[in-house]
Amino acid sequence: MDSLDLWPQLVALGQVVAIDLVLAGDNAIVVGMAAAAVPLAQRRKVIFWGIAAAIGLRIFFALITAQLLAIIGLTLAGGVLLLWVCWKMFRELRSHGTDEIAPDEAMDAPDISPAGGPGGGVSGAAMGTAAAAAAGGATVGAAIWQIVVADVSMSLDNVLAVAGAAKDHPTILVIGLILSVVLMGAAANMIAHLLHKHRWIGWVGLLIITYVAIDMIWRGSREVLRHTAWIL
Repeated sequence: MDSLDLWPQLVALGQVVAIDLVLAGDNAIVVGMAAAAVPLAQRRKVIFWGIAAAIGLRIFFALITAQLLAIIGLTLAGGVLLLWVCWKMFRELRSHGTDEIAPDEAMDAPDISPAGGPGGGVSGAAMGTAAAAAAGGATVGAAIWQIVVADVSMSLDNVLAVAGAAKDHPTILVIGLILSVVLMGAAANMIAHLLHKHRWIGWVGLLIITYVAIDMIWRGSREVLRHTAWIL
């Protein structure tokens, strides 16, 4: 294979790997924060179903990627959505991850009583989830529902970002989608710790995802304009 043909594929693969790493870590932190908000005896159940939902949704979106990419305007919408993800990531990185809790850390967090007992190291966001869940009388159900809602957005973000980075390299797209599922299922907790310890990895991932988002907005805008016959 010509080196000129290989280089774009290697760049795309590097972008895809970085995107999968960062977004899998972020997804794991969402699961950990929600799990820390429920009673200790129920946390393993929340973590299990949270991770399972993330894996299932990634598989679902991966299977319909071709149909998603065929929708005129979705590339543009996906780019805008990724920009919003970038803004949230930027705010999290600036806060130095003070509210982040990985799934295994959630298992060690102090128990939370429905009456509002000691919170210890549990984040404000997780405490808010606990209070809301306790008020509804279904703490575990509320936590799992919160994770599923977040997983829908994050899984779609992951698939669209991988598709945007892979561009015209179908093999890279397949590798990226498989990798996103594998990382979420087998290494999400470890990645969450890695991102928390080495913040620079998150900043590199943020730059890559921002570039992909801007590129998707550019390509998606041209696609929409071309489809509406504004570009001949």
